[in-house]
Amino acid sequence: MRMSPLCIFSPRILHPRGSHTAAGPFVPPCPPLDQEKVKELQRFISLSKRLLVMTGAGISTESGIPDYRSEKVGLYARTDRRPIQHVDFVQSAKTRQRYWARNFVGWPQFSSHQPNAAHLALSSWERLGKLYWLVTQNVDALHTKAGSQRLTELHGCMHRVLCLHCGEQTPREVLQERFETLNPTWRAEAHGVAPDGDVFLTEDQVRSFHVPSCAKCGGPLKPDVVFFGDTVNHDKVDFVHVRVKEADALLVVYSGYKFILAAHEKKLPIAVLNIGPTRSDQLACLKLDFRCAEILPLIAPW
Repeated sequence: MRMSPLCIFSPRILHPRGSHTAAGPFVPPCPPLDQEKVKELQRFISLSKRLLVMTGAGISTESGIPDYRSEKVGLYARTDRRPIQHVDFVQSAKTRQRYWARNFVGWPQFSSHQPNAAHLALSSWERLGKLYWLVTQNVDALHTKAGSQRLTELHGCMHRVLCLHCGEQTPREVLQERFETLNPTWRAEAHGVAPDGDVFLTEDQVRSFHVPSCAKCGGPLKPDVVFFGDTVNHDKVDFVHVRVKEADALLVVYSGYKFILAAHEKKLPIAVLNIGPTRSDQLACLKLDFRCAEILPLIAPW
């Protein structure tokens, strides 16, 4: 079975005791852990022999990365700002300049985030043969940093950059060095943190920022991720649908409705771990409103 390509860097395996387990400013409030619910999740996991896990932005909030939609603490709740649209990025050099200036400032912090106890638990499930496949909508590479290999990054990875003309891929850290070379005296202070390595800058701060082109063909550069308004690669979607068909149970951690519908049509048992209600709740046999980094490490992978 083919593996999805990993991000272009060497993953650093962390021990769970060194992980970030405390709730941070981007984690919505939730009820205290219910031991009966822990037992129910344990039974759900124990009964599965081909467990498929799908994760979304909520799993990384406990690593200090904000998401868009979490109640009271997500970007949409905190500000009136909205994420960049694919068509704007592709068509406008000014939009690309603004995006890359903000990403340049945010990259050192974003790239330094480490997996939390939930990422590490899922990686250990894989090593012990419990997790059949992991699909993530996240672009932060935290699953890869945790050591996961049976992994599909549905929306790409911020640690890669591609050329919109020739398709050449380069590591994001290499682009950071090129930014520094082109902007030796440019300085900007961020006015807030957004998801996916973005920060808030003023137009005056952005105006003098220089953006490099592809070193191979001179084309415009884009992070290797799916922006809002773009579509996920069809082959990747088909690949995930095959994994759904092969699985015997689905654990959803803040993630994708369309694949949950496919699992429901296949009559797979579905567990949803998400603080707050989701569209998938009525399809699940088990719903849990707890922090994923608190509950997942308690589950024995057998």
